[in-house]
Amino acid sequence: MNPKIKKILTIVMTALAAGLVILSGVMKFMQSAEVVETLNKVGVGSYIIGLGTMEIVFALLFLYPKTMKIGFVLLSCYFAGALATELSHGTPLNAFMPIILVWIAAFLRDRRIFLATE
Repeated sequence: MNPKIKKILTIVMTALAAGLVILSGVMKFMQSAEVVETLNKVGVGSYIIGLGTMEIVFALLFLYPKTMKIGFVLLSCYFAGALATELSHGTPLNAFMPIILVWIAAFLRDRRIFLATE
């Protein structure tokens, strides 16, 4: 792949992934009616501010190059838990898209996260 195209694709995917997570966190801070209803349905509505804070902090860690790996791990754990909660309560899989975008962006930024290197 052309290095210039790869760099542009990496920036776009990283911005899209982090932007989606930050937007989700902001919606929790704003206590959007739909978000509050969904979180109450799965029993975590009282933690809405904490969940929003985690999303924003983890996304910022993911954006910063020196903390990208820990941000990746924290976002993966957060959205894996969200997916498990959604699956167990029969709600729409809203956490599926963010985790996929985070994994694609992480792979483009540093393949060593996924691939063993010698």
